[in-house]
Amino acid sequence: MKNTLGQLMRYGAVGALMNGAGFLVYLAMTSAGMSPRLAMTLLYALGVAVTFAFNRRWTFRHGGAVPGSMARYIATYAIGYVFNLAALYGFSDLAGLPHQGVMFALIFVVAAIVFALQKFWVFHGREESFR
Repeated sequence: MKNTLGQLMRYGAVGALMNGAGFLVYLAMTSAGMSPRLAMTLLYALGVAVTFAFNRRWTFRHGGAVPGSMARYIATYAIGYVFNLAALYGFSDLAGLPHQGVMFALIFVVAAIVFALQKFWVFHGREESFR
């Protein structure tokens, strides 16, 4: 349990930094006229690219092979993306809720899904102590 709590705290730190900055950029992009779904897509792809190294090395301290964990990481974020896109469309476009609030809530929902998948599938193997 102690290991999971540490991982969750490190994951939260990476996520808070990336999602906090990303949400502000999302608001700026949509305020400038970009569609919410396109803004979310662009920022999601950027986030995946940036966070792999942080989560692999620092959050989960994974010392296993990069190609396998990278493939699982991309698959995990693809699952998260589809969920995020469908929920944004359903709650904002179909139900008429403000996209800003929907996107803010989805940050936390998708983060929980992605954490579980990373812990138990993506970085499940060899752990090393990186200093």
